[in-house]
Amino acid sequence: MKRFTLIACLLLTYLCAAQAKDRVFERPPFIAWSSTSIEIDKIVAKDTATVVHIKAYYRPKNWIKIATGSFLKDNNGAIYPIRRGVGITLDKEFWMPESGEAEFELIFPPIPYNIKSLDFSEGDFDGAFKIWGIQLDEKAFRKQAIPQNVTIHKINKKTELPQPEFAYSKATLKGKVLGFQPEMPSTAKLGLNDPIRWSSFSEDITIREDGTFEFQVDVITVTPAVISLPTAEIPCLLAPGQETIVTINLPEISRRSSKLLKDSKPLGKQAYFEGYLAALQQELSENTINTNIIENPLELIKDLIGKDISGCKTYFIDKRNELFDRIESTSMSPAAKEVLKANTNITTAIGLFMGRSLVMRAHVEEHKMNREQTEEYYKNTQIELPTDYYDSLKDFSLNSTPNLYAPEYAYGILLFSSQNAIIQPLLNTDKGVLFDMGKAFQCNRSIDDFSPLSTQQLNELAALSSPAYKELLVGINKTLLQKIELNKQKGGFTINQVEDVSNEELFTSIISKFEGRVLLVDFWATWCGPCRIANKVMVPMKEELKDKDVLYVYITGETSPQGVWENMIPDIHGEHFRVSDAQWRYLMDKYEVRGVPTYYVIDRKGNTTYKQTGFPGVDVMKAQLEKALEQ
Repeated sequence: MKRFTLIACLLLTYLCAAQAKDRVFERPPFIAWSSTSIEIDKIVAKDTATVVHIKAYYRPKNWIKIATGSFLKDNNGAIYPIRRGVGITLDKEFWMPESGEAEFELIFPPIPYNIKSLDFSEGDFDGAFKIWGIQLDEKAFRKQAIPQNVTIHKINKKTELPQPEFAYSKATLKGKVLGFQPEMPSTAKLGLNDPIRWSSFSEDITIREDGTFEFQVDVITVTPAVISLPTAEIPCLLAPGQETIVTINLPEISRRSSKLLKDSKPLGKQAYFEGYLAALQQELSENTINTNIIENPLELIKDLIGKDISGCKTYFIDKRNELFDRIESTSMSPAAKEVLKANTNITTAIGLFMGRSLVMRAHVEEHKMNREQTEEYYKNTQIELPTDYYDSLKDFSLNSTPNLYAPEYAYGILLFSSQNAIIQPLLNTDKGVLFDMGKAFQCNRSIDDFSPLSTQQLNELAALSSPAYKELLVGINKTLLQKIELNKQKGGFTINQVEDVSNEELFTSIISKFEGRVLLVDFWATWCGPCRIANKVMVPMKEELKDKDVLYVYITGETSPQGVWENMIPDIHGEHFRVSDAQWRYLMDKYEVRGVPTYYVIDRKGNTTYKQTGFPGVDVMKAQLEKALEQ
């Protein structure tokens, strides 16, 4: 009996010692995150605490913060509230060094031995750091990384690119987000790289609790699209009457975007496709060759420093040829290669059309010009193009239907549709998909500007190569006409007559009407995309401040067409003024309005407390208005 007791005590001591040994999880894989600013370098599970070693990556001389409400949640639902930070003080600004990298530790209560995964969360507030599905059993996790019910398509070296069909019909997008949890953001964005609606189409996709989603959208031909999640973008192709099915692999997407895990063994592919051109979509999703030559304007300008316009042309043609060689050397299918080459041609052409502007911006950068010097340089500089500058566009197949598969074709149409005087003589035609898309784009731009289609525009659409163009735009136009009728019933906005005063007295006469109120004065224009986006995102802020003594004053000029302006402002609550061109130019000069939007915050005494060109964000704007209210 004594011997048995001794053995039992020794066994218990051994088990306790084994249990007390720290368990270390180096750079554990995880399912998803809300921000790439913090990563988990290591988790040390002690018998007295759980220590999470954090590596932070953020802009130098900017701060991050870890909230006191932070916690871990295990796979059984148990919560472990944060105890303290080491190297960081909870709820205090942590300023990033020049390197943009930092390390600290977060201390939590101990976790049981059998826990398989953890979630980290700061709580439920905007901007909170969250990391879901931090894996403590990496071996088991990797075994289930590739789902059993997905198809991994093999590359077929004989697959040619199908000729796109035109028809006005719905495309269906459906799929599943692997690893999705109900606590994750339940909305993704679908952006269409549609040449007709490129600048205006973005719709929400609702993700169900089981991670599945389904969405339908009207299209007229093959249309590149992007599914945007908080830390990932998945390209796909949609087509009329077709079904695209995509399984999104969150763990692999997170691994690829992680600085600490990007060199570790993959957890499968970032997306798996079924349905419409599934094998091609798989190839394009996994492609690593960046065929968007103009994607990074800042780097582009640096490359062009010291080059004249001929050097600029040579630069783009050389880039194109290098990419063609890289594409041809891959093991991709002929279909995928054709899409990549099309995208290369399109972005090369865009770069050539931007040549003058890029060379001038490179000159400004090279000589470190200030604002006055830059304005003088632009005013007095005229760059003459060589007579053969655009000749190479003849070889770019810009008027061919394979371009419809290319994601940058939509941006190309935006630019090419205004360059017909150059493109038509080069291609010796004004017919074909390039010109059809350009005309349809211009009609949709009218609708975006709250100008319903005219009889002439409808006739032009009817003359295009497919009735699908007109069918799509008639539907969009019908929606606009309904909105205009609804706008007539809306309130919350006032159109003010501009008083007959001198230019010197104009601004004072406008704001004096609202003396004793805090004012947000917005110099804007109906054609200004950032202005319109800012007006939309400030709606919740206005609701939050509705009981405060704040008034919103909007000033625009005659470049905002009156009909467009009148149809747009019912959705922009506030006091509206539309001044003449001469008055607008005076206000721009007198009040140093260098662009739109430009904002002035004016306190109750008429003093300007804040000025900003470009939208600073809702948080900054709200803080400035609240600051003015306190004065």
